[in-house]
Amino acid sequence: MKEITVEELSTLEKPIFIDIRSPIEFQDGSIPGAINVPLFSNEERQEIGTIYKHVGQAAAKWRAMELVSPKIPNMLQEIKSHTDKGEVVVYCWRGGMRSKAVVTFLEFAGIYAWRLVGGYKAFRHYILEQIPSMIPNKAVVLHGMTGVGKTEILKILKRKGYPVLDLEEMAGHRGSIFGTIGLGEGNNQKTFDSLLFKGLLDLQGADYFLVEAESKRIGKAVQPEKLMDVKFTGLNLFIHSPLEQRVKHLVSEYVRPYEHQSWYHEKISLGMDRVLKRIKDIEIKNRLSEALAEHNYEAMIPILLEFYYDPRYDYARLDYQNEFIDIYAENYQDAAEKIADKLDELSFKPVLAVSN
Repeated sequence: MKEITVEELSTLEKPIFIDIRSPIEFQDGSIPGAINVPLFSNEERQEIGTIYKHVGQAAAKWRAMELVSPKIPNMLQEIKSHTDKGEVVVYCWRGGMRSKAVVTFLEFAGIYAWRLVGGYKAFRHYILEQIPSMIPNKAVVLHGMTGVGKTEILKILKRKGYPVLDLEEMAGHRGSIFGTIGLGEGNNQKTFDSLLFKGLLDLQGADYFLVEAESKRIGKAVQPEKLMDVKFTGLNLFIHSPLEQRVKHLVSEYVRPYEHQSWYHEKISLGMDRVLKRIKDIEIKNRLSEALAEHNYEAMIPILLEFYYDPRYDYARLDYQNEFIDIYAENYQDAAEKIADKLDELSFKPVLAVSN
């Protein structure tokens, strides 16, 4: 049986990770890009666990065999369909019986795959050890009031070859009360850590990175201390855009794509409940409540910016130690061009292959 450790994965040119855990385990955290080919369904895994606890190991193994046997041909066929894309690496939770069984079945079928020693547990332990040492020591931090398009600016600069960490994408959250609109429920800590590890791998060779100013917690995920420390001592670029443009951008991002979805009003209402508890001005509360009742989401945005988000931003700047360089731009495309010019002036050059 071919076995490979987490430390040795970098020697494989195009590893294809096959996660054979149940769907609920896979959703809780996996190796980025892994394909879930579950040995057991969620219900089957629970059933086997119950038998193991109340009857014993032998009975649990027998029931597992009964459940798995009819699935083997389809499982092997599915895994085989990925073998032409790279070297297959099979893993389970701890690199135990499940991955050993599947790799053995594959070998019987003439398909030679790697078994990941220690499974996902070993992978997670490894990345948590590695992440702090992988973070470049210099950061260029993008600041700006809500709606200036910092995430879009980062994406443009990444396409130009600048080293970028898009933490909001990794967290599956835009970092605000309404941050999961259109994005599901956001990623948990395990998924965030795995995506951060992959993002840092992509930056290898860069001595700096661009990142958005974020609080330590983004949705369900918390950034590592080392990353926060590097950001707090980084180069600060503060983006200024007209209020009208910010409102237009937020309407296009948060309202237009979703306002007619059945879930939208309820989700906005839940977020507004939290906002209204923090606003003391009765008149502002009434204006927001009226706009919400009328489903006039576009009218809510400038009020939220002026009386909720903008006043809170000045406080967030206090953690950053260095001076702020102001970037005045009409929109996020304009801002990206001006930031690229400023970075060039300050000798921060694109260092990665240009994205298409």
